[in-house]
Amino acid sequence: MNKIYKVLTTTTILAMTALPIAASAQGAPPASIHSEQGSNVNQVKRVPGTLGYITDYVNDKTGKSITVTGRGLAATDQREIKLSISKNTKIVDAQGNKVQLQTIVDKNKAIKAFYSPNITKSLPAQGAALTIIVSDHDFAAIDGTISEINERGFLVEGSNVYGDNAETIWLHPDPKTTIIDQNGKTLKASDLKAGMTVRSFYGPYVALSFPPQSSTNYILVNTDSANDEQETEAGINGILTEKTDGRISISGQPSNPDGYEYVVLAIDGDTQIVDAQGKPLTSDVLNEGRRIEAQYVPVIYPALPHADKIVVSDASAPRVEGTITASERTTQDHLYINVGSDQSTDNDIILNISKDTQIIGLSPYEKLKPGTKIVAYHSLIMTKSIPAITSAEVIVVQPDITLPFESPIKG
Repeated sequence: MNKIYKVLTTTTILAMTALPIAASAQGAPPASIHSEQGSNVNQVKRVPGTLGYITDYVNDKTGKSITVTGRGLAATDQREIKLSISKNTKIVDAQGNKVQLQTIVDKNKAIKAFYSPNITKSLPAQGAALTIIVSDHDFAAIDGTISEINERGFLVEGSNVYGDNAETIWLHPDPKTTIIDQNGKTLKASDLKAGMTVRSFYGPYVALSFPPQSSTNYILVNTDSANDEQETEAGINGILTEKTDGRISISGQPSNPDGYEYVVLAIDGDTQIVDAQGKPLTSDVLNEGRRIEAQYVPVIYPALPHADKIVVSDASAPRVEGTITASERTTQDHLYINVGSDQSTDNDIILNISKDTQIIGLSPYEKLKPGTKIVAYHSLIMTKSIPAITSAEVIVVQPDITLPFESPIKG
């Protein structure tokens, strides 16, 4: 994706730092208003949202979805999120006029995406888009480390969020610049220190100096990074559900309570792959359904976490693909699966659904229903009945899900 900014002369940048750029006006929906006695005067339910660019767009037989990368409109909102698009998703410009999603993608326009608060505990999080508003203002962003600070600003060395290319830039905050730390606490520019990692939004105007210079209106900062000696490693123990070029998807149990139940990890020649006894293996053993334990270091979006070590089990979870079919034996906790989505019933099964069953690709408030195509990984233990009955461990929903609600934001 090309970087988006306009060029200024070096002399102009000093005057510009005294003025907030237009994107600074883009904030979260209004919060609840309370009287002095604490009672609600005009309560407004806040809808979470992300401001950024579409960094991935899918429109195929599996449905339509976008990945938005940028920053949360509130400190608790997502920096990156994958959103399903349905017929109920409202897509408009800043004036409330309808806009085609393909037009936004083709023109690489910045957006504010609002979504249901019911999102998955995955990396990135997944949810359902309620409203998408096209921004009138462009901007750029950098992920990096503060290497130098002076009275006017700070030097960041890192990579462009939307271009993946190395970048070094002087950024000048102004009195209205928002600075948020990793805990959602508001900071002052004087709190910034060399060694801190940041995601800083700047532009669209950039001075042609060396290094380039620009004003910044929003900074996400990790204050702990200046003192961190080593990165904190995370882990997941589960089932490999997808393998593509250089990456794997895993669904399972996180190694710590704050971990993710579903992650996508990059694998390469530096990834250590071994069996349970520590014997080295190649990536050829990483097949869908294989039970594995992976260790990785969480990273700032949109970078992909790298799998440092993978321990491969001898066991695999059986995989079936089919369609949920209406049956007198189908309930909320028991699903009849037409395996192969064909006319034969010889290989059909019934899946028991429990609180431990992980469902990918379905909004948390939606339910699996007849007609939904799925890929399921289940227990090795099955009854000898016809159809056989077993317990589902992971269910990956294949089609687009139509969401039966209207956008709460009127344009």
